[in-house]
Amino acid sequence: MMPALRNLTLPGVFALLSLPLHAADLHLGAATVDITPDRPVALSGQRHVRISKKPATPIQVSALALESREGDRVLDQAIFVSCDLVAIRQGILASVREKLAPRLPDFPIDKIFLAATHTHTAPVMIEGRYVLPDDILQPAEFSDFLTTRIAEAAEAAWKARVPGRVAWGQSHAVLAQNRRPYYADGTAVMYGKIDKPGFRGIEGYEDHSVDVLYFWDRSDQLVATVINVPCPAQEVGGGSSVHADFWDPTRRMLREKHGKNLHILAWTGASGDVTSKQIINPAADERMRKLRGNISRLDELAARIVRAWEEALAGAKHDIRDEVVLRHTVKTIDLPYRLVTKAERDDAAKAAEGFKDKPAEKWNHRWNQGVVDRYDAQQAGTQEPYRMELHALRLGDVAIGTNDFELYTDFGIQMKARSPAIQTFVIQLAGPGTYLPTERAKAFGGYGAVIQSSQVGPEGGQVLVEETVAAWAELWKD
Repeated sequence: MMPALRNLTLPGVFALLSLPLHAADLHLGAATVDITPDRPVALSGQRHVRISKKPATPIQVSALALESREGDRVLDQAIFVSCDLVAIRQGILASVREKLAPRLPDFPIDKIFLAATHTHTAPVMIEGRYVLPDDILQPAEFSDFLTTRIAEAAEAAWKARVPGRVAWGQSHAVLAQNRRPYYADGTAVMYGKIDKPGFRGIEGYEDHSVDVLYFWDRSDQLVATVINVPCPAQEVGGGSSVHADFWDPTRRMLREKHGKNLHILAWTGASGDVTSKQIINPAADERMRKLRGNISRLDELAARIVRAWEEALAGAKHDIRDEVVLRHTVKTIDLPYRLVTKAERDDAAKAAEGFKDKPAEKWNHRWNQGVVDRYDAQQAGTQEPYRMELHALRLGDVAIGTNDFELYTDFGIQMKARSPAIQTFVIQLAGPGTYLPTERAKAFGGYGAVIQSSQVGPEGGQVLVEETVAAWAELWKD
């Protein structure tokens, strides 16, 4: 029976009201598989062709399966998959579901989602983006291998389910640096120069939160962890070898200290306008790393994540739960396409024409021609809304929400500020990934905010915020 509220102190009342209702036994399983290609492969994330002849690090996929039960009755389920990829390109999720469905006939196949770390040194997954040599692993071949491995990881995680326990915590680490300097002439440039008289400031906010989920089995063995940082893995983004970026040393450090079999899921928070690269005072940063033992930037970033992970664990271990609310909704939402102006169409058409007959510029031709095609569809009235699959979850006091985009930080901050949860995880790049800029960025322009970079604009970003917050509100109705 619920105790009489008059006998509780005010903090006691708040503690009582924060207890999750309809908590149920948590079952969990996890798996990690390697997706490193064994042949030379083209890399995604730049406008020009890069061929990786030999991997610099492994790249991985990690899956976490969750299920809540009341006795023998299943209440809800989810499978999360973290991927060392630039994005979850069109068709990848559908292929995974097609391969996984016969393996897990009792699992509702729409309740799996994939999310990319946004490493710019993972293989190309789409045919036709570049003109590629014939003697390398082709995008379609890698995609078939990739989706098979993801399905295998998801199946292994699901079949490994055991009664488990969960905790959540937050700390902070300086990873994200806003990468859009703006200038006196009203423009902004991604990675623009700051050592010139016209420089006026940095465009946007940086979110330094590190949100963590910890999962144990009932024998108190740490099985898996989820780490959500609002910063893409782009420190070695211009390289020419397959590389997991800062997540590789992060995983190595965590496994060395907390168990070699620990499954680590990396979720990238809203961070379309930021980078891990040092924008302000890079020389001072380099000097200090040298003085402290010639530490690489990758190891420096990894050490910051690990420190934050351990700080969060120090508090979270005092509130570990084996009964928890798990609710998972999946819905398709319609977002308005960003409207293409006549001037934008004409500029893009001129650029596309200039690239049309240059095989090495295939990426740039497609980038500009897409704007022309959108304008034509817009004028013909055939442009349909951008349809996005939204996953909204409640896990105890935690809210989780996905989106397809390189989502500018401000939108993620809005979601967190209006979330009904104590702690909120925003996951970008659970889909194909184009930039979704703010109104301020759109006005300044520049790569990442121009029409070529963006299928959905600021208006669509606000719709995304409202839809996400509303989905969470439904999960907290009781």
